[in-house]
Amino acid sequence: MNNLENRTITIERTFNAALALVWEAWTQPEHIASWWAPNGMKLDIVEHNFTVGGTWKFSMPMPDGNEFISEGVYTEIIPQEKIVFTANFKPMTENVEIQVLFKANGDKTNFTFHVIHETEEYCRQQEAMGIYNGWGSAFDRLEGFLDS
Repeated sequence: MNNLENRTITIERTFNAALALVWEAWTQPEHIASWWAPNGMKLDIVEHNFTVGGTWKFSMPMPDGNEFISEGVYTEIIPQEKIVFTANFKPMTENVEIQVLFKANGDKTNFTFHVIHETEEYCRQQEAMGIYNGWGSAFDRLEGFLDS
């Protein structure tokens, strides 16, 4: 098994919002629908069973009439601290584990987002495809949502 660090993409942010609010934005389906997709895109929450072992499935209608499906299973939930889930973003990314860490920082929230890939090669390929921009854009929307 190769080194975890070489297979992980990490994005860190500090949101200008209280931990409870950031947690809600990540865990309430009506909030997730407001920021999870890139700017200008709509997101439909098909399934959202926010419990360990629960499945999630989101659908993003594309301009060409196709749907972009994101889905996975929640594997660990520590309230207001950590969410871990498997994820497939078909057809671009498959079989990754996502770890989302939250830490209160006064009235702000420190946020760490890890995407763990099966191999280092796959991780590099995802970087080249623009994974930082994709998630960065979603987190910009999350930031705007938290501010509103």
